[in-house]
Amino acid sequence: MSIPRHTPIAPTALRRLDAGAGIDAHRHDDHQIAYAARGVLAVTTDQGHWVAPATRAIWIPAGTIHQHRAYGPTDLHLVGLPASENPIGLEQPAVLAVGPLLRELIIAYTADPEDHTEARGRIRAVLLDQLEHSPQQPIRLPVPRDPRLTAVCDLLYSDPADGRSLAQLGKQVGAAERSLSRLFRDEFAMTFPQWRTQLRLHHALILLAEGEPVTAVAYRCGWSSPSAFIDVFRRTFGQTPGRRFYNSSS
Repeated sequence: MSIPRHTPIAPTALRRLDAGAGIDAHRHDDHQIAYAARGVLAVTTDQGHWVAPATRAIWIPAGTIHQHRAYGPTDLHLVGLPASENPIGLEQPAVLAVGPLLRELIIAYTADPEDHTEARGRIRAVLLDQLEHSPQQPIRLPVPRDPRLTAVCDLLYSDPADGRSLAQLGKQVGAAERSLSRLFRDEFAMTFPQWRTQLRLHHALILLAEGEPVTAVAYRCGWSSPSAFIDVFRRTFGQTPGRRFYNSSS
């Protein structure tokens, strides 16, 4: 990550980003919610990578150094909140579920940041209430610290479809399966299969946003069949991986 800018106030705004565009590393003294009403948004911090399509938003706590990247043409809605106001009660980044009401509230609230009317204030109040009850979603790729774990993760970052077992991957990088299994639990609070599923879903969201067909995404990300991919995707996100999923404006 590049040397971060310090922008004390987290803006409330709508930013339209081209596919592949990004916002470089920076931090705010405020909290911020980042929501892509169209496209897929990835946020990177020194703690990990978070990815969110149009049914998810990313919570970025005050002081967190982060950078954004858009996959597919992206409408990025940003909501800044004072550090004293934390409706979610989280001090770490997180992915939050965004239902139809919360989506419309975020879009309406970010449409005109210069609007200081009572009506917009009421929108804000309901938005904060909805955020308070928005469940967290497990879409996160933590950053490994141990070099053995890093080596294994790098192999699968480069090819999510690699179906080798942890023992086979460990043999390539010179690490015992038991040690690697422990590292996944200790550093990521996940088992190796759970982390690999997160990695594949992360890549799948990006490929879908870039226009890849569902069948191609399934095989490129390591599922045995499109139906297996669709099943995991539905269980994780509550929807199938169609265009409507990551592009709420379509």
